[in-house]
Amino acid sequence: MAADKVEEKAEKKIKMIDVYVMGKHYKAPEGLTIQTALEYCGYNVIRGCGCRAGFCGACGTIYSFTYDLTIKYALACQKEIEQNMVIMQVPFFPSIEAIYNLEDLEPEEGKNRLVELYPDLITCFGCNNCTKTCPQDLLVMDFVSDALRGDYEKVYEKSFDCVMCGLCAARCPQGIQPYNIALAARRLRGSYLTPAPQHNLDRVKEIEEGKFDVELKALKKSNEAELRRRYAEREIEPAL
Repeated sequence: MAADKVEEKAEKKIKMIDVYVMGKHYKAPEGLTIQTALEYCGYNVIRGCGCRAGFCGACGTIYSFTYDLTIKYALACQKEIEQNMVIMQVPFFPSIEAIYNLEDLEPEEGKNRLVELYPDLITCFGCNNCTKTCPQDLLVMDFVSDALRGDYEKVYEKSFDCVMCGLCAARCPQGIQPYNIALAARRLRGSYLTPAPQHNLDRVKEIEEGKFDVELKALKKSNEAELRRRYAEREIEPAL
């Protein structure tokens, strides 16, 4: 079979589906992510893209269908296109993070620092729209409730996989910013509530006292082969 016939046969196996970008109709191959489909359709995606692996949260996207106008949310680099999908990206979500200095926010009994930073937090009435919106399937309303109680540890645990896409805030009828609230909780937890690792403190003290000065000078004079040898033969601490 001629090469052009093989190529033509392969093309016929690709199923093309209808998508609409900002109201304009296109056809794109089935199986593409929204982000890849946008580029296939000729869009130069400069804003609203980033890691392309579901980690950075930059590609928050709103979509619906021609037969179902219910607004849905996803990360464009993760969600595959579907027949009659209507797409609109959100390259920037206009929420404002509170300005604060962690040194002035040490947790105290009877003071909820999260409510101080984000007073809208107390207006949450538990509609759960934020949880339904989250492309990471996080229990957003749960950690908002934890934040309202000032439980920084639980907010940290439940929001750990947040990619800061802002889509939870897009659905909140009260204007609450769960992702920024969670970020503040994680910062407070890390700064004040997480015990300092003693082995790191001990090592810093040893460095300051000059324990490794002689060895460091020797390393600086070593050639690449010697450095590689020492790296390969280094003592590796066992995983805990």
